[in-house]
Amino acid sequence: ETLYDRVWELDAMGSTATVSVHINRLREKIERDPAHPRWLQTVWGAGYRFNDET
Repeated sequence: ETLYDRVWELDAMGSTATVSVHINRLREKIERDPAHPRWLQTVWGAGYRFNDET
């Protein structure tokens, strides 16, 4: 919810599913295997993080 509120700054114009859709689209563009993300990872209970370790 925090990510949605800060990025879109809209009240009642979507849902947290909107964030998931956009994260999945980003993964499709940047990950070799979007089903097993290396760069854009889900942190359960917290949100997402960008992993810059190589």
